[in-house]
Amino acid sequence: MHEDKEILERLAGLFTDEIVLERITDAVNTILESVGEDPKREGLVRTPERVAKAYIELLSGYRTDPLEILNDAIFDVTYDEMVLVRDIEFYSLCEHHMLPFIGRTHVAYLPRGKVIGLSKIPRIVDMYARRLQVQERMTRQIADLLDELLHPKGVAVVVEGIHLCSVMRGVKKHDARMTTSAMSGAFRSNLPTRQEFLDNISRGAIPLKF
Repeated sequence: MHEDKEILERLAGLFTDEIVLERITDAVNTILESVGEDPKREGLVRTPERVAKAYIELLSGYRTDPLEILNDAIFDVTYDEMVLVRDIEFYSLCEHHMLPFIGRTHVAYLPRGKVIGLSKIPRIVDMYARRLQVQERMTRQIADLLDELLHPKGVAVVVEGIHLCSVMRGVKKHDARMTTSAMSGAFRSNLPTRQEFLDNISRGAIPLKF
């Protein structure tokens, strides 16, 4: 959460939505001209502005405050069994080529007297996905934030992704999938607990497709 606070403080007061829209629009105009296109032709006249609005939406995670997401949705409970939210869809942009990667996230934790509202876990995933990312870091950020918020007995996060930078360019492997994981506490130290989590997310798994 400290990293998120630093990002919000850095952005605060620097750029209004209007300034961001204008700067990205100008940049897209430059790209179109650089590849030999005419930004003034009929089909492209509004493209720079549309792209700018899309980027503002796709990268909104930089401006998302984790505390606003939570909205006091952490509750004291006596429940201490595994809590699992699986098959959380996400869409992100890789920071190396700014091309999309999409996939699913599976998140589990073992409560230590506190649980988080069900809808908040997908929103945490979205917050980190809607940034320029690498899948490995995003996986770790989700786990670290839950660990910091709940201080549970353990957290487990598995992310499965398809990366267009590998599908469209470079190695051009359409069926390649990337899986990353972050485990802490009992999920790292206790094999039966970790295996229960892995069995749960593999049971009835939906094939990942672009």
